[in-house]
Amino acid sequence: MPMALTGFVGRKAGSALGQVGELFVIVLEGLRRTWDVRNWFWEFVAQCWFLARITSVPVLLVSLPLGATVALQVGELAWQLGAASATGSAVFVGLIREVAPLASALLIAGAGGSAMTSDIGARNIRDELAAMEVMAVNPIHRLVTPRMWAASTVAVCLCPLVILAGATGGYFFNVVVQGVTPGAYFDGALSLVVGSDLYVTLFKAWVFGFIAAAVACYKGMTCQTSPVGVGRAVNQSTVVTFMLVFAFNYVISAVYFLAYPPKAF
Repeated sequence: MPMALTGFVGRKAGSALGQVGELFVIVLEGLRRTWDVRNWFWEFVAQCWFLARITSVPVLLVSLPLGATVALQVGELAWQLGAASATGSAVFVGLIREVAPLASALLIAGAGGSAMTSDIGARNIRDELAAMEVMAVNPIHRLVTPRMWAASTVAVCLCPLVILAGATGGYFFNVVVQGVTPGAYFDGALSLVVGSDLYVTLFKAWVFGFIAAAVACYKGMTCQTSPVGVGRAVNQSTVVTFMLVFAFNYVISAVYFLAYPPKAF
């Protein structure tokens, strides 16, 4: 029994490491021909438009109640402590440092990434990828490269929408409902935010969008050649992307706080 269990764990670990290696191969191969923009530019534009069209409205609908909830919870606690004007600081710091890149990445993964996986998976089961290779067209250069850059670009562009919508929701609950003056709300909002927070947020969003597209394309290109295999690949790509996004978010935030410790209020 212990030998069988050891063999099972070893096979699973070997399979996981093999999948990680295949993912890195696809990512590096996709980056290798990035300089040849004219071969993938129009696909990049089409993917940017597609991702922006399916994520812009949902990200606004998610960010509005999210900012309002943060303002409501923090505002109640700050009101009891006699520091209601500090709610704006908490709302903006939370939105800029954590909520904006995570919300944009999760929507890219959930809406755009699932569509990428199903599209490339459908091409895979119809042998279109093999046909491209027969015609001396590298499917990674033609399909994966523009999708990785499009997802990272759109993820960066979604961050301002998340911040604006979240700040609007926080303003409603903090100013309209709780009676804090607009001047105190915005003054507190700008007291703790520094320029490096925004730069790191945009960097996070770029990395998260890149990860979402890379995982989605990898799962689509390596799925089982059946409709059930495509469905499983869509589910797996979403789950794996969420896990990687949260892991990378922790690492980047930890490094950032070590390099730039938060200033006192």
